[in-house]
Amino acid sequence: MERLPTHPGERPHESDASPGPARTAPPTPPPPATAAVDARGIVTEWSEGARQLLGYPPSEVVGQPAARLLADDAGTAGEAALRDAAGRERWSGTVALRHRDGRRLRRELLAHRRTADGPVTEWLVVSAVTGTPEGQTPEGQTPAGTPEGEAAGGGTSGSGRLGEWAFRQAPCVMAVFDADLRLVRANAGMEQVLSLTEDQMRGLRLPEIVPHPVSDETEAKMRRVLEGGGPQQLRAGAGPAGTGADDGWSTSLVPLEDPAGHVRAVCLAAHQRLQEHLARQRMLLLSEASARIGTTADSGRTAQELADIAVPGLADFAAVDLLDAPRHGGAPSPAAPARPLAATRTAVRSVLDDGPTASAAGTAGMKTLYPALSPVARCLAQGHGALYDAADPDLLRWARQDPGAARLLGSTTHSVMVVPMRAHGATLGVALFGRHRHAEPFEADDLWLAEELTAKAAVSIHTARRDSREHTSTMTLQRSLLPQTLPDQGALDIATRYLPAGTRAGVGGDWFDVIPLSGARVALVVGDVVGHGIRASATMGRLRTAVRTLADVDLPPDELLTHLDDLVLHLSADESGTDDTAESAGGIGTTCLYAVYDPVSRRCALARAGHPPPAAVTPDGAVRFLDVPAGPPLGLGGLPFETFETELPEGSLLALYTDGLLAARDHDIDEALDKMFAALARPAKTLDTVCDRVLTAMLTHRPDDDIALLVARTRALHADRVAAWDLASDPAVVARARKHATEQLTAWGLDDAAFITELTVSELVTNAIRYGRPPIQLRLIHEDSTLTCEVFDSSSTAPHMRRARTFDEGGRGLLLVGQLARRWGTRHALTGKTVWAEQSLSPG
Repeated sequence: MERLPTHPGERPHESDASPGPARTAPPTPPPPATAAVDARGIVTEWSEGARQLLGYPPSEVVGQPAARLLADDAGTAGEAALRDAAGRERWSGTVALRHRDGRRLRRELLAHRRTADGPVTEWLVVSAVTGTPEGQTPEGQTPAGTPEGEAAGGGTSGSGRLGEWAFRQAPCVMAVFDADLRLVRANAGMEQVLSLTEDQMRGLRLPEIVPHPVSDETEAKMRRVLEGGGPQQLRAGAGPAGTGADDGWSTSLVPLEDPAGHVRAVCLAAHQRLQEHLARQRMLLLSEASARIGTTADSGRTAQELADIAVPGLADFAAVDLLDAPRHGGAPSPAAPARPLAATRTAVRSVLDDGPTASAAGTAGMKTLYPALSPVARCLAQGHGALYDAADPDLLRWARQDPGAARLLGSTTHSVMVVPMRAHGATLGVALFGRHRHAEPFEADDLWLAEELTAKAAVSIHTARRDSREHTSTMTLQRSLLPQTLPDQGALDIATRYLPAGTRAGVGGDWFDVIPLSGARVALVVGDVVGHGIRASATMGRLRTAVRTLADVDLPPDELLTHLDDLVLHLSADESGTDDTAESAGGIGTTCLYAVYDPVSRRCALARAGHPPPAAVTPDGAVRFLDVPAGPPLGLGGLPFETFETELPEGSLLALYTDGLLAARDHDIDEALDKMFAALARPAKTLDTVCDRVLTAMLTHRPDDDIALLVARTRALHADRVAAWDLASDPAVVARARKHATEQLTAWGLDDAAFITELTVSELVTNAIRYGRPPIQLRLIHEDSTLTCEVFDSSSTAPHMRRARTFDEGGRGLLLVGQLARRWGTRHALTGKTVWAEQSLSPG
């Protein structure tokens, strides 16, 4: 007999052990029988264990139908089992097999589905657990499930039974693997987690029970334990479909030693850190929501994103309803509303493709009416979410009042959360979450998570609606500040286009304008204000007004831009104290192009402030940029602007645009210019066609920046429409000037305009002789509906209208001209000035 240890932990010495009966080494168990069957039911793999079990060599089985291996009397049931297994991740059950010698064997089969490369896309990996015929125990082995003390002759001692009970009923997962890493024992926890019985798993390695990388990692650490590496830890576990390191499991691998200290087996013990796992899952879900909720400005899309992320991570079904009339206000009221609340179901998601919640939750767009005393109405009034179980009186009363709620909740839903959607003091809607597949009811932490997710969606929806309103307001303002119609003038044919940006940045400050000037001239303006939104549009309106005012003074292009530059500096100084520094630059950095075309001389004067140069197309189709000096953008100050003059043949094309036209994503600047030049050079019957061709050639998508495009074709006033006379500085010449004018009007067939023209010519020539200096010139310009009278002298003194006193001998001439003419003014040149008066030739 062996000597018992003298104290705990002491092992007996070999010399102290008395001879005993010879023990027979336990026979090596046969290897598991495994086979692979493809989706057609054909055997593709056959292991040595399968050959030992059924007697068939691989050459007789591989490539043959698996149904041939089933016993004749159970063939139908076996085929049904294989078909059932083909549609699932895993299958287990008892099947009658036919041995090669004709014997009938009933065996437990465990099948896993796997995918492989190649033409076969689905495999059934079948492991046959060989086990031992029922009622038999191999010689020298202890029957499974028998405590060691009982097997050694210790009888059914109390300690042995307690040890067995402890192993079987332990709250954690426990299993014992032998020296070949095959399972020999599994407790109830292991059976519950894997949904397999101990008999079904006995004799199999862990990767054969649960094919998953975690199982391979666990087996590698078990082998390390067997090799003397001591206990091992693994922060992972394996479930029916395999799990990973983030599943909340903690696994310990402990060596099981015999009395001699030799490692004979490995004990696996795993427990799930439930609360820690749930907390981590909630944080991961919240982090994921930050990236997935609010990806667009579409409220419906945001609501659906909320439902998609909540199911199945938090709930089994989710429905998001947005109120038809959002409620704005401060603190929520504790009382429920007196009237039912109308809402629109905006998003629905369920873990079931078809089922009670999938159909009962309705579809997006359907109208929902919540009773005044329903849980939804109460939560919306109180401003915070609430938890309900299936037996809650409020939930039951709501289901009785509202058939739609009864269908939504259904008979299987056992836990419900109602969460209001609030953002910036506004109640936008409500989100409903329910569980019917999850066994655990919602708890306080789930409600906190639901409120966080719903708040993210509510903020995104509120921001999208606010941005939409602001975008609409900005678009309205922008379009109201742009020219609504093009003015009547005879110098240019004009077509324009304006395209707002397609990004969420909103409308910018691009603008264009056409301004008739004296002497049949026309000013063309294109500008681009820095920034987007209402501030940029408002700044654009102020600058456009300033340009029109300065143009009415008939300033040359370079002087006009200089005054505009000073205005931008003043605007920036006025707004320098605002909080929104990014949007309060007052127009600094604005670019502008100002051009004046004279149809009499066919000359065009241009100046630009940091703006792209205009393109010109001659009547023969040649396209070029006009070499206008760039000049600095407005608001920088310190650098002058320069005027560039060129003569344009009649029928020439001018293209003015903002830089958004050239800032395309899918091609570089050179390619963009080539496309624009090609579009401008193509002959077209109308300028609208030219604009459309340019935009079509340049844009393949909504632009990232605003685009303003102005295309003009030049006309000319020929000599038969213009008459000029040089006059001496002598009062006697006034009568001769009136005579020249009336004779020219007769030649033009404008005798009806002779009276007003004579008075205008008499007053303007008299003022030039009296207050100006020679040379003096009278010029008449006849357009289709306008007659302009101009008198030039070399003096820079400008006349001013004033009200004459009773006894004054002069001062009434310009007042009379102002009454008779449609408009009048003074235009200064480098030397001298021109006083002009314009009268309408239309009837009345």
